[in-house]
Amino acid sequence: MPHAVTQSCVGDGSCVYACPVNCIQPTPDDPAFELAEMLFIDPSTCVDCGACVEACPVDAIKPERSLEPSELAFLEINAAYHATPRKRPTLAPVPPRLRVRDFGPGTALNVAIVGSGPAAMYAAEELLTIPGAQVTVYERLDRPYGLVRSGVAPDHRRPRRVTRQLDRIRQHRRLTMRLGVEIGRDLTHPQLLERHHAAIYAIGAISDKRLGIPGAELPGVASATEFVGWYNGHPDFADRSFDLSHRRAVVIGNGNVALDVARILAVDPETLVDTEIAPPALEALRRSKVEEVVVIGRRGPEHSSFTLPELIGLSATEGITLAVDPADLPRGTADDDAKLELLRGLSARPRLGRTIHLRYGLTPQRIVGFGEVDGIELTPTFGDGPASTLGAGLVLTAIGYRGVAAPSLPFDEATGTVPNHAGRVLDPGTDAAVPGTYVTGWIKRGPSGFIGTNKRDAQETVRTLVDDHNAGLLRTARAAA
Repeated sequence: MPHAVTQSCVGDGSCVYACPVNCIQPTPDDPAFELAEMLFIDPSTCVDCGACVEACPVDAIKPERSLEPSELAFLEINAAYHATPRKRPTLAPVPPRLRVRDFGPGTALNVAIVGSGPAAMYAAEELLTIPGAQVTVYERLDRPYGLVRSGVAPDHRRPRRVTRQLDRIRQHRRLTMRLGVEIGRDLTHPQLLERHHAAIYAIGAISDKRLGIPGAELPGVASATEFVGWYNGHPDFADRSFDLSHRRAVVIGNGNVALDVARILAVDPETLVDTEIAPPALEALRRSKVEEVVVIGRRGPEHSSFTLPELIGLSATEGITLAVDPADLPRGTADDDAKLELLRGLSARPRLGRTIHLRYGLTPQRIVGFGEVDGIELTPTFGDGPASTLGAGLVLTAIGYRGVAAPSLPFDEATGTVPNHAGRVLDPGTDAAVPGTYVTGWIKRGPSGFIGTNKRDAQETVRTLVDDHNAGLLRTARAAA
């Protein structure tokens, strides 16, 4: 009986290397791995051994007999990925072990990591495979793990379980974690390099892309980052409040974060009681008058930014009607993907209870209101149709994250990233390497990929750091020379 990967997949690749018959694709060495929304088990070659179940950090893999009714679609999704035969080795290629040059007693690597999210902890895990290496993680907040804790919706219980994997890394005897320490406030970058041979910055993309239309500054308009931080109890947003006294809320953008925000607004608050939602947010949601959440996408449904697993999970959420206007959907063709097929099925559902309404082909022009939000003016993205105003008391923007500059590091304003080559920070004026300074995660590549994408990204950065160490470019090597 085959196993299936389900919607909570974080794509870190642990299951790939555990599988004795290489039936889980794409593998981390495959270029498709970077873009994959999830991993897929080939039912024709799965031997039902269960090794992948043990390896998965978020319990995303289940045997067919254990799937919930809402998860049965993943059997077909897993099989469909493997419908076209692909050549593959008997076992997935395993990355070669790091080879580290020995510069003598007292010169073992001592590396600082700034940030404690998945990118940071995966970099620490890779560094700790080096005999004698010491790692110190600096986190400005009083709790670790970044967006895994503060960015994942509280009712997404299985994805949050990746913290168990991060806890195991944190417990390593050669790792020290310093919470409540902000680089630039408590320690400068030069001081960091005085204490360590190198520093890896894994500070993510903590700002938002702005909507940039008239009225966006009105009370009642906020970013999804602020709203998510509020309901997750992030210290930066714990004092925020949101007006939930109106019947309709609007979310601009249709990625996974937009659907998370819409679901939290629409779901029965009592289903969140045993989650990690912040108590003030739970009480506010209990008093909420929101009955409809409209999720606005500028382009057509075929360009939806949310993943298929996220859509399946939302469509199966009890007490919520997920609605799509049939007129927004293109005519069906043989080339339609599973996402479009599911959206067509949703368009035929009756609307019961609270509704999340997916709208397409609409461009926001201005926020309407005097002193507070009354609605949003929209025009068709395609064609010359008239503008229309959608009444709403809350408008949340979920149009992407953006990195911010770190003290003493170069920064590219256009991309919102630190200039780098394979993680090695570069001076943009000379293209020369900034000594002992590296980046990983979103601040390195931009806000793309999934939790597991950070693992391969961190491995690349650590290999670059080790190459520099072996070439005698780090302080530990220079001191021993």
